[in-house]
Amino acid sequence: MIGFYTVMEGVIAFFLIAGGVFAFIGSFGLARLKDFFMRLHGPSKTSTLGVGCVLIASMCYFSLIEGSLSLQGMLITIFLFITAPVSAHLLAKSALHYKLARDPRTLDDIEELKDGEDDEKPNGENGHLP
Repeated sequence: MIGFYTVMEGVIAFFLIAGGVFAFIGSFGLARLKDFFMRLHGPSKTSTLGVGCVLIASMCYFSLIEGSLSLQGMLITIFLFITAPVSAHLLAKSALHYKLARDPRTLDDIEELKDGEDDEKPNGENGHLP
């Protein structure tokens, strides 16, 4: 019969490997994607999940070693999962405010990124509802 410690070592190894894979994918996306709006997805989603997996593995390891629940790892993980989407949202909003250039392959028609030429036309002529 497989012991409890052997199963927990397998769980910890799984979370460490998954965290490394997600962090690698996030950093690869940050390096390879073309504009700011595309690059924002790498760190905000996959890298956060990768660091979260590593923190969960750390929490499991120290809980196993100490014999009690590791609250510090849990608090760090919760803080990370709360702050990462908020910071990504604020970065995206500031990029929209500064009208950063985007890659032509981005197909969405974002109203905030338009040049401002349509603002001088009366309502209804620029295709927007009044």
